[in-house]
Amino acid sequence: MSKTAKATKAPAVKAPAVKAPAAQAPVTQAPKAAQPAKSAKSVSVKAVAPAASSAPVVAKQAGQGVKKVVLAYSGGLDTSIILKWLQDEYGCEVVTFTADIGQGEEIEPARAKALKMGIKPENIFIEDLREEFVRDFVFPMFRANALYEGEYLLGTSIARPLIAKRLIDIAKKTKGDAISHGATGKGNDQVRFELGAYALLPGVKVIAPWREWDLLSREKLLAYADKHGIPVDFKKRKGGAPYSMDANLLHISYEGGVLEDPNFEPEASMWRLTVSPEKAPNKPEIIELTYAKGDVVAINGVKMSPATVLTKLNEIGGKHGIGRLDKVENRYVGMKSRGCYETPGGTILLSGHRAIESITLDREVLALKDDLMPRYARMIYNGYWFSPERELLQGLIDKSQETVNGTVKLKLYKGTILVVGRESKTDSLFDAKISTFDDDGGAYNQADAAGFIKLNALRLRIGANVKAARAASAKAKPVAAKKAAAKPAAKPAAKAAK
Repeated sequence: MSKTAKATKAPAVKAPAVKAPAAQAPVTQAPKAAQPAKSAKSVSVKAVAPAASSAPVVAKQAGQGVKKVVLAYSGGLDTSIILKWLQDEYGCEVVTFTADIGQGEEIEPARAKALKMGIKPENIFIEDLREEFVRDFVFPMFRANALYEGEYLLGTSIARPLIAKRLIDIAKKTKGDAISHGATGKGNDQVRFELGAYALLPGVKVIAPWREWDLLSREKLLAYADKHGIPVDFKKRKGGAPYSMDANLLHISYEGGVLEDPNFEPEASMWRLTVSPEKAPNKPEIIELTYAKGDVVAINGVKMSPATVLTKLNEIGGKHGIGRLDKVENRYVGMKSRGCYETPGGTILLSGHRAIESITLDREVLALKDDLMPRYARMIYNGYWFSPERELLQGLIDKSQETVNGTVKLKLYKGTILVVGRESKTDSLFDAKISTFDDDGGAYNQADAAGFIKLNALRLRIGANVKAARAASAKAKPVAAKKAAAKPAAKPAAKAAK
């Protein structure tokens, strides 16, 4: 559910110029139409231009009662087409919402495009959400050490509830009765947007054009754009990028196109946030992270805001080739999907957080967090950020972080992260007097371990004894049977005399 963009090589630490991930979906993932449009008589783009009323009748019926819709709008081709389509098919007033969540491009041009499409100035919302994104969504997730299927740092997943929240906030403010997004019917994002929306405004109507219209090919999209005077850049018209991209301050994802072959190695030029480990500096770099209640508040002693922390860690990690992932994952809708991800800052955050927790959290608290983490990660991946179960679990996680304070030193080198130090002057549970291999002065009585081991071995010893007895019994049965078979048969009794 992201903009399809050309994968040109860019400086390692700069975010790519891609459109806001909230509002667009790659053409490569479009679902098949229930009622395909008639084939064109010519290969000319204009020859296949559908009439404005060519959308399925169900769209018009669904539009009954919709007076104002809030659209997640990037200003790119797909959402510009959606904007016009909503005006034509639903005959409603459109409010546009464009979010800056660190995708690395200018978002103000979306205002001019919306005005050109006839949107009233008071119905155009452009917001910088970077601090809120990291503070209220990314950092809480990292307190849980969340990884989906053991690898994915949930960069796209965690951005969707924030976008859904703002869509609903704006709908309430403008008295809108519907929201709209550009996610396809095959992906996870449709679920994430809509579960979030329904949790915050149960009666809201959701318009998902990719599930309604028949513009299910690049040719039809381009023809619609030409018909309605929607600008199309050269790259889009020539076939677009070899993959679809989604970007925010936490990560960049690459999907679709040539990556749909899970055995295809992506080109080196695809990666944008990170240099290859082979080309990373030959000298390692040591950084120090300062934690307060589980969140990084300073890097190398310099206090920073949440968004600034993540921006700086992206720069440092990208320089050292940290945070690349090539994964085949299981989408919530049921299919497998191959995606490539760059999450340099997030990868550093995860390593550092686990290190500071290792000396500040009780063993069983840490084990409980690790047990719950996969479920927590699935909640976020599947779109249940605003669910009561996630909020309940978040309360447990945040409670555990009250003592997660201190500093961690990490050595970064050619795609790797090595923890080289961790310290908490106020909350460390590491007692050197007890754990030392030298004379501990009686702090720990080693003789106590004998009873501890025997008690813990009791069930094992009982089980072993039962197993041995069972084996002995099984061995004895064949011997007894053999002896019984060796005895001569009893002579038949003499017949009674007549």
